[in-house]
Amino acid sequence: MQINEETVRKIAHLARVKVTQDEAKALEGELSAILTWVGELDEVDTNDVEPMTSAVETAMKMREDEVTDGGYAPRVTKNAPMSEDNFFVVPKVVE
Repeated sequence: MQINEETVRKIAHLARVKVTQDEAKALEGELSAILTWVGELDEVDTNDVEPMTSAVETAMKMREDEVTDGGYAPRVTKNAPMSEDNFFVVPKVVE
């Protein structure tokens, strides 16, 4: 696919990137090459390839599913203007 200078300027405008005249000319070739490469990837047959999340096979690290308070309550409420029993104390807003 061939990209022209007008398309480069439109992409730059949408991306909020300032592009000079010289840069626009250079980007024409670069963007065209990228789109040509993507077109070549489209020709690769991937019908028999299983989807994967990583190039290296890994196993998920498992841990016990325990419900805890995290043990951070005293540190979290330490700088609060008012706290009581590790809870934030806020003024009443509804009567």
